[in-house]
Amino acid sequence: MRAATLLVELDGLVVRRVERQTDGSRLVWLETVDEAARACPSCGVFASRVKGVVRTRPRDLPCGSAGLRLEWVKRRWYCDEAGCARGSFTESLPAVPARARLTARLRAEAGRRVVDGVCATVVAAARSLGLSWPTVMDAVRRQAADLDGGAAPPVEVLGIDEVRRGRPRWWPAGGPTAAPALPAAEPEPQDGEPAGGEPAKARVLADRWHVGFTDLAGGQGMLGQVEGRTADDVAYWLASQSAAWRDRVRYVAIDMCTVFVAAVRRSLPHATLVVDHFHVVQLANDAVAEVRRRVTTVLRGRRGRDSDPEWKIRNLLRRNREDLTDRQLAKLWNTLIDLGEPGQTILTAWIAKEELRHLLALARTHPDRTVIAHRLTRFYTWCADAAVPELERLATTVSTWWDRIEAFLHTGITNATSEGHNRVVKLDARNAFGYRNPENQRLRTRCATTRRTRGCRRIQAVIATHASPANR
Repeated sequence: MRAATLLVELDGLVVRRVERQTDGSRLVWLETVDEAARACPSCGVFASRVKGVVRTRPRDLPCGSAGLRLEWVKRRWYCDEAGCARGSFTESLPAVPARARLTARLRAEAGRRVVDGVCATVVAAARSLGLSWPTVMDAVRRQAADLDGGAAPPVEVLGIDEVRRGRPRWWPAGGPTAAPALPAAEPEPQDGEPAGGEPAKARVLADRWHVGFTDLAGGQGMLGQVEGRTADDVAYWLASQSAAWRDRVRYVAIDMCTVFVAAVRRSLPHATLVVDHFHVVQLANDAVAEVRRRVTTVLRGRRGRDSDPEWKIRNLLRRNREDLTDRQLAKLWNTLIDLGEPGQTILTAWIAKEELRHLLALARTHPDRTVIAHRLTRFYTWCADAAVPELERLATTVSTWWDRIEAFLHTGITNATSEGHNRVVKLDARNAFGYRNPENQRLRTRCATTRRTRGCRRIQAVIATHASPANR
């Protein structure tokens, strides 16, 4: 049965016979051949007297369509060492630990399928291997122990971004938390209810956020997460790292959030803050949309409808100039010109957005300060001459954050990796139908965002290398 032993491949065990069962499965009888199994777990002395024989049925990885059922016939030994408190013990091996109903490789495979992304969720891995959810989750914790604990690896470019953990929970108006009504002629307004008899409004009971810290240059994925998005929460995680780690960080990419600025200035005063250009362009697009909505309200006295010309081109207004065809640009331009002065206001806002994008396009081109100043002046001048409140507010915001925006022009550092990790976090939460345990969510997030450094990515890289035309 040497060939059968090689197929099963459990260290320290040998296959004695294989039987076909009535349900189509195969029963494999195993015996111990490793002499180390006779060593007492307490004192380590090898036993010589057999106390009895026991049979266990450890579960192993699936093999074939019908699977294998293992029957391990192992011996119980007397421990004759006088100073040992253990009187007897049963054989155990690293492949099948003592009192284990599962083989070690089955537990490791259960954790690997979740950690390496073979199965999207713990439930999927449990169903594929016929295990329970707690068993697989314990395996995931052991498999990902090196990710969840220990100090963060050193980085030079750090990305900070927040992501909402689930949906906000709302407390309905007039709930138990509202103040009780007073039996008076003029009762006081309830908690959350304005005076004058106006109806009470619902309030946010819980709105949980996670702030993620990402390595933007070294490819080490997400370094950690902290619950909450206050300056103290972010500064606490940064302060928990070593002084050498903090001194190594040179750049920190953020969105236009004053909370992150305060935390970075407190814990990383030497680091250069960089504002990602995506959020700047998003702010400009929002300004264009606000101008369009305001013009529609003033012109028509209502919200926009699909019959309104400016509403029909709302998607073209969010597009970049270079992405528009000649026909699309003519449609956008002529529609707004035909509206008269209201349409020209919308067109002015769209041109301001393009002027700002023209300025941000200097990133990664090693721009000269003169070129930057020229394009920045054009943007400020256009917003000032337009006399549009939304554009004045946009220019004020750009002026407030200009030092960080200019750092992006010189370095080209973006927070796109953090945004991609946020998408992975949300997708993982959807697959799991939400999380009730924040620690489990942070662990699963670390696993999902650092897979490129582990087994499945290496295997895919090897396959892609051998499949390339150069190796054919």
